[in-house]
Amino acid sequence: MILIIGGTCAGKTEFAKKYFQLSDAEILDASEIRNVQNAKCIRNYHLLIKKLCQEQLDPLAFTEQLMQENPYCIIIMNEVGGGIVPLEKSERLWREACGKTSCLLAEHAEKVIRIICGIPTVIKGECL
Repeated sequence: MILIIGGTCAGKTEFAKKYFQLSDAEILDASEIRNVQNAKCIRNYHLLIKKLCQEQLDPLAFTEQLMQENPYCIIIMNEVGGGIVPLEKSERLWREACGKTSCLLAEHAEKVIRIICGIPTVIKGECL
C-alpha cells in the first residue's frame, strides 16, 4: 500500500496520476464507498472517513479490512488535523478519526509520500 498525504489542492492526485501512470478511470473517489476493495487508487480518503463516521461505522476497522483485501492500493488523503479546532463535536471526532486512520495507513504502507506545493517528499520507504 502507498499513502499520499498533503493539504487541499496540493497536487496529490496529479502526482499520483503522473508518477504511477494512472488514468482517471483508475482513481476512485471516496464517494464510491462500496467499490474500494477493488480500487487501484482511492482519493479523498478523508471524506470516506467522514462518511463512515456519519454512518457510525469504525474507520479503523474499515481501513484494516481494506488493507487486507486490497494491499496494493494507493490511498490519497488530505491532512486535516492542522488549524483551528472545530467547535462541533462531530467535526472534532472526524479529525481525530482521520489522524488515527492516517497513522494506521502509514504504519502499514510500504511508502508514504507527502505533497507540498506539488513537490513530493518521501517520508517512508525508498526514494522516488
